[in-house]
Order: sequence, then C-alpha cells, then structure tokens
Amino acid sequence: MNIKQQTIRGVAWSFLQNWSSQMGSLLIFLVMARLLAPESFGLVALANSFLAFVSISINQGLTAALVQRPDLDSEHLDSAFWAQVCLGLFFSLLGLASASTIALIFQEPLLKSIVQAFSILPFLESLNMVHIAILRRQIAFQKIATRVLIGILVSGVVGVTLAFQGYGVWSLVGQQITFEVVGVAAFWSLSSWRPKLKFSLDRLKELYSFGAPALSSNILTYLNQNTDTLLIGYFLGSISLGYYAVAYRVFQVLIQLLVQTPNQVIFPALSRLQSDTGRLVNAFYKALQFSSLIAFPFFLGVVSLADELVLTIFGEQWYPSIPIMQILSVGGMIYFIILLNQSVLIAIGHPFQNVKLDILNSTLNFIFCWMAVKWGVLAVALAYVASDFLVIPVSIWMLKKFLKVTFLDYLNRLMAPLAYSIAMLVVIVMFKSFLSSLVESHWVIIISTMLGGLLYIAMLFIFTRHLFYELWGLRKLLMSRHGKS
Repeated sequence: MNIKQQTIRGVAWSFLQNWSSQMGSLLIFLVMARLLAPESFGLVALANSFLAFVSISINQGLTAALVQRPDLDSEHLDSAFWAQVCLGLFFSLLGLASASTIALIFQEPLLKSIVQAFSILPFLESLNMVHIAILRRQIAFQKIATRVLIGILVSGVVGVTLAFQGYGVWSLVGQQITFEVVGVAAFWSLSSWRPKLKFSLDRLKELYSFGAPALSSNILTYLNQNTDTLLIGYFLGSISLGYYAVAYRVFQVLIQLLVQTPNQVIFPALSRLQSDTGRLVNAFYKALQFSSLIAFPFFLGVVSLADELVLTIFGEQWYPSIPIMQILSVGGMIYFIILLNQSVLIAIGHPFQNVKLDILNSTLNFIFCWMAVKWGVLAVALAYVASDFLVIPVSIWMLKKFLKVTFLDYLNRLMAPLAYSIAMLVVIVMFKSFLSSLVESHWVIIISTMLGGLLYIAMLFIFTRHLFYELWGLRKLLMSRHGKS
C-alpha cells in the first residue's frame, strides 16, 4: 500500500475513532449537563486547566519526535518511556502538594479536593505516551480507535451513574479518572511493545533536540488555549466559567472531529514526504483544500443553529452559552488554518518557527482576554477569536519562507469552501426564521441541516465540479478493501 492509500485509510480510521468517540462522549456530556449545575462544569474546567499544563510537560514534545524521527531504535523508545514515567510521577506528587494553593488562589474550597483526585492522572497518562507515538507512526488508527471507544463507554457509564445518584461534580471527576485507567489497560493490551529496563541519555538528547522546541510550542499553546478559562475563573467565577465551559466543550468536539482528526494523519504523511518538496507542497495544498471543504460548513452550521442546538440538547438553563458557542465556532475555522500550518512546519523539520508563532499567539491572546474580561464572558470569547485571527497572516508567511507557498495559491484553496459555507449559513438563517414558527426546535435542526447540506453539495458540484469528483474519488478509495503496494 503506497503512502497516499495508507494516509487515506488512516484518515478513515481516524475519522471513525474521533466521530464515534466524540459523539459518544458528547452524548454522555449532554446527559450530565442536564443533571449537573454550571458550577460543577466550571470547577472541573479550572482543574483541567492545570492538568493540561501537566500533560504537556510530561509529553515534552517527545511524542512528536518519536513520530517524526526517520530512524528510530528500541533505545529511543525505552528512554522516552522512563523519562515520561518519572515526570508523570513527579507531577502527580506536585498536584497533591499544590491543591490547597490552587483552591486558595481561585477562592474555591472544593477545588482542592478535585485537584487532589485528579493528581493520579499525570502518572496514568505517562504510561501511554510511547504506545500512542508508535501507533501514530505506523498510522495504526484502528487500534487507537478501539482504545478510545472502550474508555468512553466504560467511563461514560461510571459518570452518568454517579450523576444520577446525586454525586454532582464528583461524577465528572470519576468519569475522567475511569477513562484514563481504562486507557492504560487498553493500550497495553492492544500494543505488543513493552519497555525494557534500559535508558540512554544520548538517545533522549537526540529526541529532545527535536522535542525541545515542540515542548516550548506546546506550552505556549497551552497558555493560548487556557488563558480565557483561567481569567474567567479568577475574575468572573465558576458559574460564568460553567457556561463558557459548555460552549467550549462543543468547540472542542468540533476541533477534534474536523481539525485534529485529519491532522493526526496529515502530520506523519507529510513527514514522509519532507525530502521531496514538490510532492510535499502538492500534498499540503490538497490537505488544506479537502479539510476545509469538510470543516468550514460544519463550523458555520453550528453558528446558524446554535440557538436550537443548545435549547434542544442542553436545556434552557444553558441559554447564556449560545452566543459563546457561535463565536467559538467561527474561531474554529481560524484555529483549523493555524494548526495545519504548524503541522507542516513540524513535518519539514522547523519546529522553532512554531515557537515564534506561538509566542505571538499566546501574547496576543493574553493581552486581548485580559482587556476584555471586565466586560464579561462574551467579550473574552470575542477576544480569544480575534487574537487567533491576527496570527493567520504570519503563519502563512512562514510557510512561504520554507515551502515557497504563495499567498494567492494558499487563499485560492480556501475561497470555495468559505464562499459555499457562508452562502449555506445565510440560507439556513433565513429559512429557519420561517420554519421555527411551524415546527419544534428539533425539526428545525433536522430540516435545516438537510437543506444546508444539499445546498452545499449542489454549489460544490455546479461551481467547482473537479473538486466534487476528487472527493468522490477519495470516497471510493476509502471504501475499497485493497490497495496497490
């Protein structure tokens, strides 16, 4: 099977994993949102902000280094594993020790117990890092999908059961811990690799030479993605953060499905083409265009139907989350562009450029959100999206510098998906204003989605028929059982 076919198969399994897992986890989240108060989600969101930083620190960028490195031996894997396990244990102990301080800073007494309970997670996560890197390197997303689905099913049952029994915020805590425990068991049973009692400082340095800028970039990405949460939690309180967290959860689902899913396969595929610039540029353009053709209509579809989605699925108590969700969904398209550009820079061996890009992004994000927080949670969401938007031209300029990508060619790949998606948005908004007076909200969602989808496909077929047939060709390749080697 050649790289193209293997990549497309990988995308198929990645989509299966993410769509099934995200839909499963979202369904569980919806049930729990109807059972729990906004304050519970706000407290867990605060605790997870600190856990996200710990997760990045454990990873050290070594996962990306293991995937990208052309020559990899067993000592690389063993050294990376033991380094991550030691860091995981360290951060677990640090979480226990710092829980009181974190609760005091945010003036949330219950936060202490939540952080203490979550302190086991860094150690559990460190046990999986190398297994994940190996499977991604092999584009073996079938096994990753199996692990994720098992974890979501078991942890979902635990979380919902605890919520029905009245455990409140602890149902969210129990769900998350169960997911990681099941994940460790699943990855170790699905993967044949086992660590040996070997450690090479030289091998670790080789990985770290690539992983260090990736780590720096990840830390800056953490700051960029969590500044809004921390500022809202500190200045506006856990209830406001709860409304924001629910909207942000939908945003995360969209990002995982529409951005991270193809990116998980695009990154290792482009890494294999890093020695052939011509093929790499063509592959990047295809990835950019096809991914945006799928992502953009979904993001803007959520913008057009946010009112009906929130009121129908989450309930009226989450009404304040609607405008936040709309703003973040627009930001999803911006995040899609930035992340894909960053993946290409890493794939071609220029991770330090991402560090520069992330410094700019995180600085703008902090300044914008800090200035906006006094006007409330909605202003913070606007500031978050605006700061990302200003980074797009810089990220394209970096690609132009190293890949000879031109602004015109780049923007041309985005024009059709963007134009068709905006037209779809306008039609749905106009149509649903008429339809809402005739049928209930869930029928508005169903009918509007069908109408918008048909309109989008029709525009794709009429105005850019070559793209329609190329996507149709990819569909046939995905469905084929065998490929040529």
